[in-house]
Parts: sequence; structure tokens; C-alpha cells
Amino acid sequence: MIKLGLVGEGIAKSQSPDLHERLGASLGEPVRYDLVDSRGVADFDFPSAIQRLRAEGYRGTNVTFPFKEKAAKLADIRGEGVRRVGTANTLLFDADGLRAENTDYTGFISAYRHSFGSQPAGDVLLIGAGGVGRAVACALGELAVSCVHILEHDITRAKNLSRDLNAMGITAQSITAEQAQQELPNWQGVVNCSPIGHINHPGCPIDTAGLGAQHWVFDAVYIPAHTELLNAAYQAGAKTLSGVDLFVFQGVDAFRFFTAGHIASEQIDPHVIPLRTHYVEQLVSPRAPSVS
Repeated sequence: MIKLGLVGEGIAKSQSPDLHERLGASLGEPVRYDLVDSRGVADFDFPSAIQRLRAEGYRGTNVTFPFKEKAAKLADIRGEGVRRVGTANTLLFDADGLRAENTDYTGFISAYRHSFGSQPAGDVLLIGAGGVGRAVACALGELAVSCVHILEHDITRAKNLSRDLNAMGITAQSITAEQAQQELPNWQGVVNCSPIGHINHPGCPIDTAGLGAQHWVFDAVYIPAHTELLNAAYQAGAKTLSGVDLFVFQGVDAFRFFTAGHIASEQIDPHVIPLRTHYVEQLVSPRAPSVS
């Protein structure tokens, strides 16, 4: 029995336990996946929570909002994705120490290519420069992005991400909401990596009046799958990429790390698209997008 976890805030409705346990069952490897929810817990201590999971025999844990940057800093060993992005969504309890990986980065690349093929990302409005925002921004650098236009309420965070991306050779700039609204019709992509739209943070992160058929739109939120942003994109005729896709592809990549040495990556490959189909049917297909 492989024991895994997820540490985050407001994760009661997460589908991660189902994904990892379902994938483990398909591969003949029983998995128990537990949630450690900081929501409503006074003085929640992230390092202590990680230490407790390790002491209780867990193989590793996923990490989500708002602990991804803390996870990267806490680790003894940082994988390539973490070194590139600066955040972690996967922690592994290795014999050599706490190892951090980032599968949001690889997962977004796989999700984008699955839906859009080799289509260049173009000019992209990135909303939110936190953990997943940094990962997706770096991933866009592998997807022929022209410029990442960063909209983030924390100006310092936005400028730091812009600086880091430019240092990597990825053109980026911090912008205001007014600039985003004015320039949106001229850009190709919209990426929401903020929590706005999540069941715990309802709403839409931007004025969607400028959306059109020339756009592709991704929302990292997948609970609900039909966010206000994606509904507006659908109504505008834009191509859409659901957070369900990122959820599946990053989850499978995390599972590869958790089971390395027990299950060959080649054994996992045939299960990826059927798993995506399952979650699209469960979370996206039950109803058509509503008019926002």
C-alpha cells in the first residue's frame, strides 16, 4: 500500500485522491491518498504537516495553494522543474532527504499539446503569478509564446516573475487591469492561474468583453470545471482548455515520481488518455457551459 497525500487550503472537493487511487488500482498497486486541509485550522504549520506525513510512512505528498513556494524552499533536493520555476507541487520522502518536483510545468505542456498541437501560444495574458502561475509561465516558454503579459494584484510578485522570465529568455511584462482590457483583443491566449473562479473564490478574474474566436483560453481552476471565464470564452467562440486537463496530466506526472522504482513509466503511458476521458466525462461533460 502506497500512502500519499495532498496539503493545501480548501481542498475538501479535490479529485486527487480519486485520480491516484484509480490509477494505482489500474496498475495493480493499491494507493491510499489523504487530504491535509489547512482551511479553518488556526496557526496551520506547513513544515510540521510535512514532517508528520513523513513520520507516518507516506511515500510523498502533493502540495497546492497556498504552499507551493514554501514547499520548494523546504526541500533538500530540487528537481529540474523546481529549479526552473521556483515552486513545487510534489514532495517525495527520499532516503537522501526531502525532494521537490514540479509537475504543473510538465503537465501544462502536455495538456496544451494534447488540445492545440503545435499551435504557437502567441501573446498571452497570464492572470496570477503564484505557484501555478510561475509554472505555466515557464511552460509557455516551451510553447512558442511571444510575450507573457502578467496581471497580478501583488505588483512586486508580478515584477519578480517578469524579471525571472526575461532572464530565462521568455519575453514578459507586468501590466495593469486597464492595459489588459485594452490590449486583450490583440492577444492570442488567456491563462487564469489565480484562485478566482474556484468554488471557494467565485467570480471571473477579468472583464471578458474582449474575448473572441481568435483566442485560446485556459483556466487552472477545475472545481467547478465550468468557470465563469471558460463559459465566457465558450460563448465568444474561443478555444478552451479546462483545468481538468492540467489536473490529469500533472497528476499522472506526480504519480510517476511517487511510484518510480515500483512501476515503469511505460506501464503508465497507456492509462493517461483513458483517465483524461474519464474526468472530462465526469467533470466537464455533465452539462454544456452556461451563459455567464
